[in-house]
Amino acid sequence: MLRREILTGLAAGAGLSRTTLAQTVPAPVQRKGRLKQSVTHGVFGRGMPLEDSCREAARLGCRGYDLIGPADWPVLKKYALVPAMYPPGPGGTIPDALNRTESHERIEKTLHAAIDEAAANGVPNIITFSGNRKGMDDRLGADNCVASLNRVKAHAEDKGVTICMEYLNSKVNHRDYMFDHIAWGVDVMARVNSPRVKILYDIYHAQIMDGDIVRNIRDHFQWIGHFHTGGNPGRHDIDETQELNYRFIAQAIADLGFTGFIAHEYSPAQGHEPIATLNKAMEICDV
Repeated sequence: MLRREILTGLAAGAGLSRTTLAQTVPAPVQRKGRLKQSVTHGVFGRGMPLEDSCREAARLGCRGYDLIGPADWPVLKKYALVPAMYPPGPGGTIPDALNRTESHERIEKTLHAAIDEAAANGVPNIITFSGNRKGMDDRLGADNCVASLNRVKAHAEDKGVTICMEYLNSKVNHRDYMFDHIAWGVDVMARVNSPRVKILYDIYHAQIMDGDIVRNIRDHFQWIGHFHTGGNPGRHDIDETQELNYRFIAQAIADLGFTGFIAHEYSPAQGHEPIATLNKAMEICDV
């Protein structure tokens, strides 16, 4: 009898442990999935290891992870996350990039190598920048960017990888950056005229410089390859605590038939728990 009681108690304890474990591990979140949502590491706050952030991103329904380099792609792929945007480097940096002719040869070589690496690893996009003005006329800068992109577009087309030039604000965060208005970027894209050269439309930056977000997305949709999110002001949560209506914006993007990634690139507001904040952001954009 004693042996039977012990075995019964052990079985009950094992069942309790399994039940407790099931209750403590959150179930995966099911999304509608009309938009492919991605993340950047900053949405997880400070200190979270990459693997933990990948696990949480996948559980919440993310399909991509932006701006993570080749050394960490195996971690992303372990959780079925696409490295959605190759990080800065091959396409230059925010202050020094395509508008400088003296950089064209170097950037052509680094972009060619990155395009090959991206194509071999299922990475759909590579980031690039206009560069800062540093006294240069915007028309000359546009001409120089067109010339630089024309040197690499054929290789990007052959490999099926999209080069995305980021649209940033020069009012708050990136003083002197050249591609700070949508009209300038659209002019460059139209002249390059490649299905593999597009705009990285950062909604936070666009709101600061031009506003009229949905109209501009609709009017220039053919030139946009990727989106970043962030609340304005402050680049924090994309909920009702800031001025942009992200549910309406996401609905407009989805209705246009967008098949690329919309990536969350904000910092959680002070005191906001990062995972709960990301879950809410993803729900807002799950239209």
